[in-house]
Amino acid sequence: QVQLVESGGGLVQAGGSLRLSCAASGSIFRLNAMGWYRQAPEAPGKQRELVATITSGGSTNYADSVKGRFTISRDNAKNTVYLQMNSLKPDDTADYYCNADAKRAWNAPTRSYWGQGTQVTVSS
Repeated sequence: QVQLVESGGGLVQAGGSLRLSCAASGSIFRLNAMGWYRQAPEAPGKQRELVATITSGGSTNYADSVKGRFTISRDNAKNTVYLQMNSLKPDDTADYYCNADAKRAWNAPTRSYWGQGTQVTVSS
Protein backbone atom coordinates (compact mmCIF):
# COMPACT_ATOMS: atom_id res chain seq x y z
CA GLN A 1 0.00 0.00 0.00
CA VAL A 2 0.98 3.63 -0.47
CA GLN A 3 0.34 6.12 2.30
CA LEU A 4 0.21 9.88 1.92
CA VAL A 5 0.48 12.02 5.04
CA GLU A 6 -0.21 15.74 4.86
CA SER A 7 0.89 18.39 7.32
CA GLY A 8 1.07 22.15 7.58
CA GLY A 9 -2.56 23.19 7.64
CA GLY A 10 -3.94 25.63 10.16
CA LEU A 11 -5.54 28.99 10.79
CA VAL A 12 -4.11 32.10 9.18
CA GLN A 13 -5.27 35.65 8.56
CA ALA A 14 -6.03 36.88 5.07
CA GLY A 15 -2.83 37.87 3.33
CA GLY A 16 -0.80 35.34 5.27
CA SER A 17 1.08 32.25 4.17
CA LEU A 18 1.11 28.54 4.85
CA ARG A 19 3.20 25.68 3.55
CA LEU A 20 1.66 22.25 3.15
CA SER A 21 3.72 19.08 2.94
CA CYS A 22 2.77 15.60 1.82
CA ALA A 23 5.07 12.64 2.33
CA ALA A 24 4.50 9.38 0.47
CA SER A 25 5.59 6.11 2.02
CA GLY A 26 5.03 2.40 1.74
CA SER A 27 5.49 0.10 -1.19
CA ILE A 28 6.52 2.57 -3.90
CA PHE A 29 8.27 1.63 -7.12
CA ARG A 30 7.63 4.94 -8.87
CA LEU A 31 5.81 8.15 -8.05
CA ASN A 32 4.41 9.88 -11.09
CA ALA A 33 2.33 13.04 -10.89
CA MET A 34 1.55 14.46 -7.47
CA GLY A 35 -0.84 17.21 -6.63
CA TRP A 36 -3.09 19.08 -4.27
CA TYR A 37 -6.86 19.28 -4.35
CA ARG A 38 -9.27 21.03 -2.04
CA GLN A 39 -12.85 20.80 -0.90
CA ALA A 40 -14.63 23.70 0.73
CA PRO A 41 -16.34 22.87 4.04
CA GLU A 42 -19.73 24.03 2.80
CA ALA A 43 -19.56 21.70 -0.20
CA PRO A 44 -19.05 18.19 1.19
CA GLY A 45 -20.90 16.55 -1.70
CA LYS A 46 -19.06 18.40 -4.44
CA GLN A 47 -16.06 17.13 -6.33
CA ARG A 48 -12.69 18.12 -5.04
CA GLU A 49 -11.20 21.08 -6.87
CA LEU A 50 -7.76 20.80 -8.44
CA VAL A 51 -5.33 23.28 -6.92
CA ALA A 52 -1.99 22.32 -8.45
CA THR A 53 -0.15 19.34 -9.88
CA ILE A 54 3.46 18.53 -10.61
CA THR A 55 4.95 15.75 -12.72
CA SER A 56 7.98 13.72 -11.75
CA GLY A 57 9.95 15.90 -14.14
CA GLY A 58 8.79 19.10 -12.48
CA SER A 59 6.16 20.38 -14.90
CA THR A 60 3.43 22.22 -13.02
CA ASN A 61 -0.20 23.09 -13.52
CA TYR A 62 -2.32 25.46 -11.43
CA ALA A 63 -5.94 26.39 -11.03
CA ASP A 64 -6.57 29.92 -12.28
CA SER A 65 -7.73 30.93 -8.81
CA VAL A 66 -4.30 30.27 -7.27
CA LYS A 67 -1.91 31.24 -10.05
CA GLY A 68 0.66 33.72 -8.87
CA ARG A 69 -0.08 32.98 -5.20
CA PHE A 70 0.59 29.25 -4.75
CA THR A 71 3.69 27.30 -5.71
CA ILE A 72 3.90 23.51 -5.91
CA SER A 73 7.23 21.72 -5.67
CA ARG A 74 8.51 18.26 -4.91
CA ASP A 75 11.55 16.49 -3.54
CA ASN A 76 11.81 13.19 -5.39
CA ALA A 77 14.48 11.89 -3.03
CA LYS A 78 12.07 12.31 -0.12
CA ASN A 79 8.89 11.34 -2.01
CA THR A 80 7.43 14.60 -0.79
CA VAL A 81 5.36 17.30 -2.43
CA TYR A 82 4.90 20.81 -1.08
CA LEU A 83 2.41 23.61 -1.59
CA GLN A 84 3.55 27.10 -0.67
CA MET A 85 0.48 29.28 -0.29
CA ASN A 86 0.94 33.04 -0.17
CA SER A 87 -1.51 35.94 -0.14
CA LEU A 88 -4.18 33.66 1.24
CA LYS A 89 -7.82 34.67 0.93
CA PRO A 90 -10.91 33.56 2.88
CA ASP A 91 -12.02 31.76 -0.31
CA ASP A 92 -8.99 29.48 0.08
CA THR A 93 -10.54 28.00 3.21
CA ALA A 94 -10.94 24.27 2.57
CA ASP A 95 -9.70 20.82 3.37
CA TYR A 96 -6.61 20.23 1.25
CA TYR A 97 -5.89 16.74 -0.02
CA CYS A 98 -2.68 15.34 -1.41
CA ASN A 99 -2.87 13.03 -4.42
CA ALA A 100 -0.24 10.85 -6.02
CA ASP A 101 -0.18 8.50 -8.97
CA ALA A 102 2.09 5.62 -8.05
CA LYS A 103 3.27 2.20 -9.14
CA ARG A 104 3.94 -0.36 -6.45
CA ALA A 105 6.08 -2.55 -8.72
CA TRP A 106 7.52 -2.41 -12.22
CA ASN A 107 4.69 -4.55 -13.56
CA ALA A 108 1.91 -3.08 -11.44
CA PRO A 109 -0.67 -0.63 -12.74
CA THR A 110 -0.46 3.04 -11.87
CA ARG A 111 -3.04 3.88 -9.22
CA SER A 112 -4.18 7.08 -7.61
CA TYR A 113 -3.77 7.53 -3.86
CA TRP A 114 -5.14 10.18 -1.50
CA GLY A 115 -4.08 11.57 1.83
CA GLN A 116 -6.45 12.12 4.72
CA GLY A 117 -6.59 15.88 4.23
CA THR A 118 -5.42 18.88 6.18
CA GLN A 119 -7.61 21.83 7.07
CA VAL A 120 -6.75 25.36 6.02
CA THR A 121 -8.79 28.21 7.43
CA VAL A 122 -8.24 31.79 6.32
CA SER A 123 -9.89 34.46 8.44
CA SER A 124 -10.86 37.85 7.07
